[in-house]
Parts: sequence; structure tokens; C-alpha cells
Amino acid sequence: MSVLTIPTAEVFEPLLVPSRYKGAHGGRGSGKSHFFAGLLIEDSLAERGLLSVCIREVQKSLKESAKRLIETKLADFGLGEADGFKVFESVIQTPGDGQIIFQGMQDHTAESIKSLEGRKRAWIEEAQALSARSLTLLRPTIRDDGSELWFSWNPRRKTDPVDAMLRGDAVPTGATVIRANWSDNPWFPKVLEQERLDCLNDQADQYDHIWEGGYATVTTGAYYAKQLSQARSEGRIGKVAPDPNMTLRAFWDIGGTGQKADACSIWIAQFVGREIRWLDYYEAQGQPLATHIAWMRSRGYADALCVLPHDGVQNDRVYDVSYESALQAADFETEIIKNQGKGAAIQRVEAARRLFPAMWFNEATCGPGIDAIGAYHAKIDEQRGADLGPEHDWSSHGADAFGLACVAYEQPKAGKTTWEQPDTKWVA
Repeated sequence: MSVLTIPTAEVFEPLLVPSRYKGAHGGRGSGKSHFFAGLLIEDSLAERGLLSVCIREVQKSLKESAKRLIETKLADFGLGEADGFKVFESVIQTPGDGQIIFQGMQDHTAESIKSLEGRKRAWIEEAQALSARSLTLLRPTIRDDGSELWFSWNPRRKTDPVDAMLRGDAVPTGATVIRANWSDNPWFPKVLEQERLDCLNDQADQYDHIWEGGYATVTTGAYYAKQLSQARSEGRIGKVAPDPNMTLRAFWDIGGTGQKADACSIWIAQFVGREIRWLDYYEAQGQPLATHIAWMRSRGYADALCVLPHDGVQNDRVYDVSYESALQAADFETEIIKNQGKGAAIQRVEAARRLFPAMWFNEATCGPGIDAIGAYHAKIDEQRGADLGPEHDWSSHGADAFGLACVAYEQPKAGKTTWEQPDTKWVA
């Protein structure tokens, strides 16, 4: 039997102890993948006949899997057929008729996932992309005595299923989770050190996510990437308290009721002098208006002015009542922002950019909203290089409510009879 000695960085040592769930999250250059690849080989030597699977949410080809890395590790360790390891096109055979296979979870159904029963190791690579559905299917399938599920990922959002499970408020029993970054890697390559420094200089808004394992608060090319980075550097994202003497305003992006409906988003803000103070953020998908109202009251916003987009006067398809009338019936004062017509989304973006230097965010309660505006970006026609306007995705609901607030701030004040749209220059 081969004896394998693998030098292990101190940060990964807690993961050497048997655990039902093992997680390693962090930025580039930490050695997460190298650690798990080595551990899988080590476990395959220690337990003959071990059946394992390496998983990604979407795996278009084996080139995108961990197979090549494991092959490299076998070569580095001097292990081959004489030791029980044999590499085939899609499978790696391990000692005692063990096996490592490579699969994409997106291809599995509730029936086909049963093919993974009996696997005692499941390593989920790029786990930030794992869907809630896939996680629900996988956890009870890998269930033999002594089985383990391993997760390696660069965090993206707090709401991603893997983060919610392993870094949330209810971490499952038997979980060992560590954070590993480039600074924890004693073998960090010099070439990556230069890449890291270049990123720090050229992509400061992305550095924390890429290299330090922070959540992706902004998306490259996002509308508000520079503005958010500047706000954070100036200390305008932190702790913000409400002013008891100023009006609370709730800015809505209206969703709908039902499984396929868009999310409803609400920003709570105050206009204090020339400052816009963002105090709280709420988002829920498919829930009735009563749920949103209950949240408002539970947070102390029963007296808030509810500012709605133009479709606030339209009736919900399920309950046949408008948001405006329902909120008024619940004793909320309402205000409707008129339809800005063609180019409304860009008008909201430009209004927000103008006002950003005056914005302050309470990070503890506005986190998901900050994530949304940080990810809000243009849809690009790659063939023509044309900007097609904002991409409609998970981030657009929070961003639309955010932009609505900025448009409302710039509306004519009392006593004015006309309002001219400020001259804006939009660079596609």
C-alpha cells in the first residue's frame, strides 16, 4: 500500500478531520481546489473501493471539471497504475475498484440522482453556482455511513444556496467551514502576486471579491460600480441612523403574486438636507401585498410615505386591487411617479449617478439591496457591441426601486409649476 504525505497549509488543517460537510470559501490563489484534489486522492488510498463524484452545477465538458487537476496531482505524487490509479476518458479508477466520476447537477432529475447513491465523497466545485434545487437533491443522496460533501467556492452573494447553508444562521450539524485566501497559501506563486497587485491598482472595485473572498458587491461593467466603490472608500456605507424628525419614504418596485411573478422590492430612505440616507431594504417574490405591508409595520414604517411607480395604479392579476388603493386602505399615504416614457430606465440610472455623492447606506439592513445595485448592468449585443439597456435579471427589481427614489428626489418641489428634465449625456 502506498503511503502518501501531502504538505497542508495550516488554514486547511481543520478539514482533515472527518466531517459530514466540509467547506472552503475564499478568493483566487488560496489553493482550495488543490487541497480538495489532494484530499480526494488521499482518501482513495486510505479507503479502498471508495466511490466519489466531482460535481459542478453545469459541466459542459470534462475540461471544465476537476479531472485534469486530479490527474496532475497524481503525477505530482508519483501515483499510477501500480498504486491502483488508472485514468480513463471520463473516469478515474482508484485502489480496490474505487472510482471518481465527474458530473453536472443541472442534468440530474429526482430519479437520475439516485445513480449517485453509494458515493461517499462528493466534491462540489464552484459551489457558488449550485442551485437550491441541486442542493436539495444532492444532500440526501450522499448518505452512506462516513460520507462527506465538500464545497469549494469564491463567494458571490449572501443569498446563494451554499452560503445560506454553510455561512448562514443555521449551519447544519457536522459542518466544518474555513475561509482561505492567497495570504494563507505558503506556496502562492509569484506570477499570481503580480496579477493580484495589478487587480488592486486597475480593478479596485473588484479586488475584495476576486482576491479576498468578499461578496461580489459590484459586477464588472455595472452601472454603479465606480460609485459604490467610492462610497465605500469614503465611509458612506456603514452605520446610518434614521432622523426621527424627517419623513420616512418607502420606494417600491412592484412585483406580483404567484410563483412566476417578479419580485417586489422596497427601499426605505430619508431625504435629510442634501443627503439621501438609505435605511433598509426588502425583497420578496410571489408574495401578496399583505406580506409586504406586514414587513413595513414590523420594521416601524407604518407612517412611511409609499412612493410607487406608474403601475401602482394597476390591479394585481390575482387579487384585482391596485397597490395604491390597497396601501391607502391600510392607512399608508401614497405618491405615484408618472411614467417617464421611452428611456425611463436610463433616466433612473443617470439620476442615481448624479445623486450618488450624497448617498449614505446602512450596510447591516441594506446588504441585499447594495448587492442588487452593484450587479445592475447593461445588456450588450456582443456582435455589434451595442448597449441594449439594462439587463432584466434578479438585480433589476432592487435597482428599479433605487432609481425611482432618485427620480422622486429630483422632481419639482412644491410651488413649482413646471419641471424640466435635467440635461443628461448618456454614453453607450
